[in-house]
Amino acid sequence: MKGEQIQTLHPQAGKKNKRISLDKYLTVKENIISILSETQLTHTELMERLYENINDIFEGGVQWYGETVKLDLEARGIVERTGSKPAKYRLLKDIQE
Repeated sequence: MKGEQIQTLHPQAGKKNKRISLDKYLTVKENIISILSETQLTHTELMERLYENINDIFEGGVQWYGETVKLDLEARGIVERTGSKPAKYRLLKDIQE
């Protein structure tokens, strides 16, 4: 039996993101928010930190889920990509759900 799922959003209008396990979504979301609450990071830095944080406890592709959830958080206005070179990600809302 499949666990509860969530339809993730995509920040680009007209694009549809993936439907994934709610448990995996929440694990990745909590970690991304925690990481970005400390500092702004490039995409590579963010995915590396996420991998370091959850690889030992997470079943599945950390980077794939990380990208899917990051896009969802961008679409929801929780995370944004800065206009700097290289672009960095930062937390817009300090929420812990």
